[in-house]
Amino acid sequence: MKLLHTVVGTALFALTLNVFAADAAPAMGTEAEAQAMSEKALAEVDKSGEAAFDTFAKADGGFQDKDLYVFCMDLEGKMLSHPKKPELVGKNLLDFDKYGDKLFQNMVATAKSAEGKGWVDYKWPYPVTEELKAKKSYVIKNTKGFFCGVGAYAAEAAAPAAAAPAPAAK
Repeated sequence: MKLLHTVVGTALFALTLNVFAADAAPAMGTEAEAQAMSEKALAEVDKSGEAAFDTFAKADGGFQDKDLYVFCMDLEGKMLSHPKKPELVGKNLLDFDKYGDKLFQNMVATAKSAEGKGWVDYKWPYPVTEELKAKKSYVIKNTKGFFCGVGAYAAEAAAPAAAAPAPAAK
């Protein structure tokens, strides 16, 4: 009977840890969802111009889902719209290199390319842990002369950690 209590207690403890870990991690959007939101933002900007920034900033505006949101920059590297970090708006981030790459230079180059759109890979602090993880943003240049993008963590970065197996009963 004591063995049964030990096994059940250990299993419940492991389950509790797994539930709390799942609650701590935010819901993460996929790369496909990021690309779809970026394309949806393109249509909104082409229709409304910079007035779209107000829509992007609203949590219920249809452009924020899970950890996904729309940011917009001009082709010189100045942040035009960022619903999660409004303090960046108006700042030129072209030379930003805090995490080992010039991600905004790469975004501007992608927007200026012949195709005017594409994925940009970089490292960014992961929510909750602040550990640097692989992330990528899908950026698209619009008809108004700037670009918008939406970023998603790589699937392996967003996957929850596997629960440790319960110790074997003796």
